[in-house]
Amino acid sequence: MKHILLIFLDGIGLGENDPTTNPFAAATTPTLDALANGHRWLRDTGAQVSERAIFVPTDPRMDTPGKPQSASGQAAILTGKNVPALIGEHYGPRPNPPIRQILMEDNFFKQVTRRGLPAALIEGYPPRFHEAINSGKRLRSSYQEALFAADLPLFGEDMIYSGDALAVDWVGEGWRKELGYTDTPIYEPYEAGIKMVEIARRYSFAFFAHWVTDVIGHRGTVADGARNLEIFDGVMRGVLDVWDDDEGLIVITSDHGNMEDLSHTKHTENDVPTVVIGTGKEEFAAGVKTLADITPQMAAYLFAQPHG
Repeated sequence: MKHILLIFLDGIGLGENDPTTNPFAAATTPTLDALANGHRWLRDTGAQVSERAIFVPTDPRMDTPGKPQSASGQAAILTGKNVPALIGEHYGPRPNPPIRQILMEDNFFKQVTRRGLPAALIEGYPPRFHEAINSGKRLRSSYQEALFAADLPLFGEDMIYSGDALAVDWVGEGWRKELGYTDTPIYEPYEAGIKMVEIARRYSFAFFAHWVTDVIGHRGTVADGARNLEIFDGVMRGVLDVWDDDEGLIVITSDHGNMEDLSHTKHTENDVPTVVIGTGKEEFAAGVKTLADITPQMAAYLFAQPHG
C-alpha cells in the first residue's frame, strides 16, 4: 500500500528575510532548512531540490483578487478545484454554503475511500469541540467538512489517550495547558514525528492539520512563531528518520500566508511553501503551481496502476 502523509500548516507563507517580523528568519530550523536545500523558507528561496525533498513556492491567489483565506484555500487543496475563482472570492475562515457544496460533491478523502482505501484526519479533538460541531454552534473547517463528506470520523480524546491520534500541537502540551487535562500523552517533538509516521502508515491518505501557526500569525509574536517552528523542526527530524521514501510521499503545504509577516495581523498574498518528500517527488512537484494542483498530483500518485 502506497501512502501519502499531508502535513497542513495553516497560515504560513514565504516572506522577507527579516528576523524582527518573520519567525522563519529568526528560528533555528536545520531540518526544515535541509528540506529547502539548506535555505530558510523565505520569499527569495525559490524552488529548491535536495536529496530528500523538493521545495516549491506555490500560488494561493489563483487569479482571484484579495487576500487568500482559509476556507477557500483548504478547499482548493483538497478538491483540486480553483475554489476562489468558482465562488468569486477568497473566503474564510469557515466554509460558506458554496464551498461546502463543492466539498460535498468531491474531495480527496472521498476519492480515496471510494476506492476502498483507508484515509483519516490523524489528530484528536476534545469533547467540547465535538459538542460544538454536533450542536451547530461551530462550523467545521474545510478539511473537517471534507472528512465529513467522506463519512469518516473526527477523532476524539480516546484516540489521543490510546496514541492513535496526535494533538494539534504534535507534542500534547495544549491538552494539558489549554484544556485542563492532567494525564494525556506528552511527547518530545522527535517522538511526535515518529508517532505521526506510525499512525500515518495505517492509511493510504493521512492528513494532519496544524492551525497554531495561523493563530500566531493573527495575535502572536516572532518568539512564539520561532518556538513553534523549532518544535516542528524536531517533529520533522523524527519523521525523516523513520520514513522510508519508497513507501510513500510526504507533502507539506499551507492555505495562505500569515505568520511570515508579523508586522501586522492580517493574511498576506505571498506564495506558500509546498514540500514533497519521497520517491516520485520529482513528478509530483513538477505539476504543482497553485493550491489546486495538489489533489490531482496526489490522485495521480496514489491511484496509478502499478507497472508489470
